[in-house]
Amino acid sequence: MDIRPIANEVWLNLHERRATVDIAQSSVSAMGYGELVSLDGEHGARIRASIEAARQDYGWIEGSPGFKGAVARLYEREVDPSLILQENGATGGNRDALVSLVDPGDHVVCEWPTYQPLWEIPRALGATVDLWGLRCDGSRWTAPIEALERLVTPRTKLICINNAANPTGAVLDRAELEAVADIARTVGAYVLSDEVYLPVAQDRGYVSMADVYERAVVTNSLSKSFSVPGLRVGWTVAPAEVSERIRALRDYTLICAGVENDLLGTLVLEHADEVLGRNRAIISARAEVVEEWLARTPRASWCAPDGVPVSYLSLDLPEGVDDKGFCLDLLDSKGLLLIPGSCFDLPGGVRLGYCCPEEELGRGLELLGEGLAELP
Repeated sequence: MDIRPIANEVWLNLHERRATVDIAQSSVSAMGYGELVSLDGEHGARIRASIEAARQDYGWIEGSPGFKGAVARLYEREVDPSLILQENGATGGNRDALVSLVDPGDHVVCEWPTYQPLWEIPRALGATVDLWGLRCDGSRWTAPIEALERLVTPRTKLICINNAANPTGAVLDRAELEAVADIARTVGAYVLSDEVYLPVAQDRGYVSMADVYERAVVTNSLSKSFSVPGLRVGWTVAPAEVSERIRALRDYTLICAGVENDLLGTLVLEHADEVLGRNRAIISARAEVVEEWLARTPRASWCAPDGVPVSYLSLDLPEGVDDKGFCLDLLDSKGLLLIPGSCFDLPGGVRLGYCCPEEELGRGLELLGEGLAELP
C-alpha cells in the first residue's frame, strides 16, 4: 500500500516542540483534567469514583450504552445504537470507513481543500480520485454544485466531504448537503462526511449529512468541537451494511477505546450543551481578535471560518518567499508556530489555529504581524 505521509502532521511532528508560541492547532482551546472532570457537577468526585471502581478489562467494545446514547442525541433523526461504533478519534473512524467502502478501481470524488486522508486513503487503496474544489467568494467558501455534478459518474462509489473543512473552516449548509445527496442518489453513491467541527456550529443551523441522506457515513470525535483531543475518542455512524464492515475492521485496528476514555468521553457528551457553549464563546471572541488584527495588517486576509475553530490566512508574500520558508523563519527567529498552506496544497498562506488561549493568540498575531512587516 503506497500511503503518503500527511503533510501537516509531518510539519507538526518536526517543529511543534521548538515553538514558544503556537497558533497552528485546529481545536478549541483544550480543557485541563480538572475542568473536564468537574463537568460531573461534584468537582470530579463522581467521575473519579466511577474510574476507580472500573475494572481494567476491555470494557464496552463498541462504546458503552451511555456513550452511544449521548452520541445519538447529536443528530436530528433517530439513530439505532448498533450503527454507532466508537473509534480512535475521527482519524480512526475515517480510516475504517474508507477501508470498508473503497475497493481498487472505484471512483471517488473528494471535496478540496480538505484533510489529506480523505483523498489520500482512497488513492492508496487503488481508487481513482477526483477533487471537487470549493472556492472563496471573498466572504465565505462556496460549493459549486454544478462542478460536483460534472465529476460524478455512474462509476462513482463514494463522495467525501469534510464539513466543516480543515483548513478553511468552510461549512456546507443544509441546502448544499441536500444538493450533494441528490447527486449521490442518482448513482447510488455513499457520502462520507467527516464532521469533527460540526457540533459547535449547529447553533447556526448546520446539520449532519446523516440527517439528510440515507447512504451517509459520518465520522466525528471529541477532539475539535469538544476540546478533549487527548481522550482519542471518536465514532462512526453508518448504514447497517457499512457498519458491519467497520465492526469487522475494528477488530484489526482498535478492539476498544479504553475504559477510562469511554467514561470521560461519555461525561463530555452528557454535558454537550455546556461544553459547546464554552467553545462557541471562545470562537466568537477569538474571531473578533483576528478581525481586528486583519484590519490593521494589510498583508493578511481570510475567508472567515463559519463558526468553527480552524481557518486559513492568505498572505501577501513577495516573489521568492514561499510559505514554508516564511513559517520556518518565523519559528527560528520568533518561536512562532504556524502550518504553511502548502501542507494543504494551498500555497501562499497558513493555517491559523485562532481558538488557542487568548494571550497566546494575541502574542502569536503580534509576531506574525512583525514577520510580515519585515518582508521586502
